[in-house]
Amino acid sequence: MPGLYLHIPFCKQACHYCNFHFSTSLKYKGELVQALLREMELQRDYLGGATLNTIYFGGGTPSLLSGDELQMIFDQIYRLFPVVAEPEITFEANPDDLTQEKVDILQKSPVNRLSIGIQSFSEEDLRFMNRAHSAEEATTCLKRARDAGFENITIDLIYGSPTTSDAQWTNNLDLFFGFDLPHLSPYCLTVESKTALDHFVKKGKVPPVDEEKASRQFEYLMDAMAARGYEHYEISNFAKPGRHSKHNSSYWLGEPYLGIGPAAHSFNGDTRQWNIANNARYLQTLSEGRLAFELETLTPANRFNEYVMTSLRTQWGCNLAHIQSLPEDFSNHFLASIQRFVAEGQVVRQGDVFTLSRQGKLVADHIAAECFV
Repeated sequence: MPGLYLHIPFCKQACHYCNFHFSTSLKYKGELVQALLREMELQRDYLGGATLNTIYFGGGTPSLLSGDELQMIFDQIYRLFPVVAEPEITFEANPDDLTQEKVDILQKSPVNRLSIGIQSFSEEDLRFMNRAHSAEEATTCLKRARDAGFENITIDLIYGSPTTSDAQWTNNLDLFFGFDLPHLSPYCLTVESKTALDHFVKKGKVPPVDEEKASRQFEYLMDAMAARGYEHYEISNFAKPGRHSKHNSSYWLGEPYLGIGPAAHSFNGDTRQWNIANNARYLQTLSEGRLAFELETLTPANRFNEYVMTSLRTQWGCNLAHIQSLPEDFSNHFLASIQRFVAEGQVVRQGDVFTLSRQGKLVADHIAAECFV
């Protein structure tokens, strides 16, 4: 079943590594919420009346929404879309926003899953990343959320940073295990173009990512998570059995979804579209009752490449039967391309399903790219 994604494009400050669309000015936050409501009205038929299984508030920083703004959004969702009886409703939040008042607001709302951008429990790491919260707030917000009754919590952690020693990475994971959370989304620090981090690296103020250290910390991560019973169900996602992110899994499994807000993407199975990544122009077009987006009709090659890229990153793997069901059969090309990785032990074949081995997970993007048409 499909999902609904809402992009809240505001942040208190810019993290040095982030290339997502956001604004640090909250001046038009109220107007943008109204525009989200109008866009949902205009897009109410995009999913063909299908029932929503998941709702995801991403950003940016959704935790900057007030209780009244959040309630207006939920009222509109439930007015316009059919929703399953017990949907997964994820809300991204920064630790510094999760005051007792905000946690109480969320606890009384339909939100039932928190995704908290911890990134690190180290002050040095947080300063390097230009995060708005402190190490103390990172732990305090988790205790506060737990005390309020939130059990379905995931956090983000970043490894491979120049300031993250192996000892600190071990400590970050130990603190995660101490909270006994059901889900973790760990990411390797990546230098994205046009970010502050990219500028610092080019100017020689910050060293580039140490690939050897990043690989070492990723391997330690895999061992530590496996030892505690977590499933490595996607390259950047670990969960206790049965606690996968339903919303993100639907992306990787090719389910349709509707994206609302500036820069949000939508997919209906045949086409993909993405909204304009400009808050002012987004507000202007919605005030005129129009949508501003670019549309791409997926070719058979697009669909094959996307399937290979996403499926190989998951524990479910790449299924030859699915490739054969695409509008154009690329199975011969895929088999010829993947064979050397099977021979080298980076890909495991079980019948018609291909999954990455431990070694393959270290070079997942390279393997997928070598199989593209």
